[in-house]
Amino acid sequence: MHRGVYFDAWFPRQHCYHPSLPPRRLRMVDDLVDFRATVLVWASMGGGSLSLPYLEQEAFGPVDARSRFYGFVNDSEFIAACHERGIKVLGIVFEAQGWEFPVELTEDETEVLALNELRGVGKRDWMGLREFSSNRYPKLWKPVEHYFPDGLVNSDGEPVTDLIEECVVRDIHQQPCHAHWVECPDREHRCYYMDRNNPVWREYLKAVIRIQLDAGADGIQLDEAELPMGAFQYGACFCKDCMKGFRAHLQDRRPAELEGVDLATFHYGDWLLAQGYDFKDGRESTPLFGDYYAFQCLSIKKYFAELADYAREYGRSLGREIILSGNFFNLEPMYLALADDVDLVITEMRNTTYRQPEWYRYVAAFAGDKDVVVVENPYGGVVPELIGLLAEGRGHDLFRLSLFEAAALGANMSVPYGSWMGSVIEDSFYAPHGLATEVQSFLADHEQLIARPTANEVAVVFSVESTRELIGKADASDNTTNLRDDSVVVPYRVVTRTLADAAVPFDVVIWADGVTAPDRASAEALARYSTVVLPDVHAMTQAQVVAVAGYLAAGGTVVATDRVAKLLPKHEGVRTAGHAELDELLPHGRQVETSVSVASNLQQLADGSLALHLVNYDYDRDADAVRTLTDVPLRVRLPKHKQHATAVASNGSRTPLELTRDGDAHLVRLDEVGVYTIVVFHDGDLP
Repeated sequence: MHRGVYFDAWFPRQHCYHPSLPPRRLRMVDDLVDFRATVLVWASMGGGSLSLPYLEQEAFGPVDARSRFYGFVNDSEFIAACHERGIKVLGIVFEAQGWEFPVELTEDETEVLALNELRGVGKRDWMGLREFSSNRYPKLWKPVEHYFPDGLVNSDGEPVTDLIEECVVRDIHQQPCHAHWVECPDREHRCYYMDRNNPVWREYLKAVIRIQLDAGADGIQLDEAELPMGAFQYGACFCKDCMKGFRAHLQDRRPAELEGVDLATFHYGDWLLAQGYDFKDGRESTPLFGDYYAFQCLSIKKYFAELADYAREYGRSLGREIILSGNFFNLEPMYLALADDVDLVITEMRNTTYRQPEWYRYVAAFAGDKDVVVVENPYGGVVPELIGLLAEGRGHDLFRLSLFEAAALGANMSVPYGSWMGSVIEDSFYAPHGLATEVQSFLADHEQLIARPTANEVAVVFSVESTRELIGKADASDNTTNLRDDSVVVPYRVVTRTLADAAVPFDVVIWADGVTAPDRASAEALARYSTVVLPDVHAMTQAQVVAVAGYLAAGGTVVATDRVAKLLPKHEGVRTAGHAELDELLPHGRQVETSVSVASNLQQLADGSLALHLVNYDYDRDADAVRTLTDVPLRVRLPKHKQHATAVASNGSRTPLELTRDGDAHLVRLDEVGVYTIVVFHDGDLP
């Protein structure tokens, strides 16, 4: 797996200002080497959503002698320095953001005296996308025609001289929407929510990609990959290109609600307003919402793929194969169709907590055979508290847990290096250097004990169609709070939490709906599991029915909870259970039995060994440490008998264990279990 670093490198005790990341220094590369970093995410050249000339300055601009004294470099030079140490750097494309900043200039407009943080000097004005596209500053910036010789032309064939007016997301009243999660409330700057469905914006983003790859970036990270679906929270989008696209989508389907309506001139926003709907209150019950959701899912797939293909083709024109990635936020089902277009899955978890093994098992399922890098989210979680603890010299075990938990459960949690703390908190997230180095060194030195494939006996199905409505209700808040309504019971979440809390290792199998993402359900994908749990899977596609039937015919056991699909095959291998009833969920018993509360995951290593990863969450706040568990018995059912067992602790120590067998179960006893322990069952020498 990659070892990622969340490399914004924003300053401590100051706002994390989008879109421009702070200047880079050579000393940062030394830190990254200490962290054993392999890839940097959110790492380089974000300023394209301010203007292309500004982005070029980030990439190639001159660095004065005073800055050189302390090792400051431009981004192309920083990327080259990372390459010398084997570290890959991704250019970050802030797709949703269109910025305007207050600026102070000399009277002749040949020099910027202040930008964003003003000093009360010179001539006051605005600087951003609007000014770039209108050639407002010819003495400061190259003209737009330098980048687009034929100019920019919209879908109506009209020349574009105002990128924001042309490409902004609009609500049902045609008002422009802002990307509130990146606007600092005590600053005058303005960030407009841009729409990738607009062909003009896609052409602009391609220019951003060209500059980033010209500067040597190893790949492109398309942030806000669901654009413009994230604007649903603001009651959008009803711009002309979304309305054109939806009209064409409906003409192919002609839903019954539009009987007698002229689809050649149909405007979804006007039609809703005439019926008293505003697309904000009760959005999911708005007429044609399901059709509109499906249209936007198809659109994000189409246009994300267009940019991904363009980036790869441009990279090849430079003689390079690049990494293509995107921010898939919480890996909601809308992103499933995009996963085929990336080489690296990046997720900005919606809610960062101190214990979330069940979420990581979903992440591993989503990523499949691709590397995945996870970053924390400052909203709706524990990050602000953790930063406070670390500043006091406390919380070190909590930080260790955050990185070890991911590795144990099939993902990579990035090291924060000045990472994002939102638009309100004036700070960024840096971990203590020695602490981060310690954790990363262990993971790097023991990467042969960490693998994607598992030997878990239980699979839990995540059904997109069955869970979409409940999860939508539970996670209905906007992305500046990320609140979760715990009164909404989501059986899938209850099942996976119940298993994780009982140290039951499990895999997740994702069933797409076949409309917004391809349905790839198969009996082969289920065949190796002794038990497949269907939590509230009340809707099944024909492919899913066939998959279950084939699995049952081969001797598998299905456990269904809550609402049961009418299409579920009638078979003696099908059982029902309560979604929180552990014994009912596990008719073949527990694969891992122990006397302590840990999370577990049984990984299949390349040499045939099996590694049981154990995460101990027993944090004592008074002692500010995870309690060491002692004299811990383990009973583990393995697919193959192994001759030896060795415990590898997170301090690097290795302890041979006395191994006995009881049928197909392997029994060992651990003297100690700290924050993170790997028990390797092997033949011959330990890998």
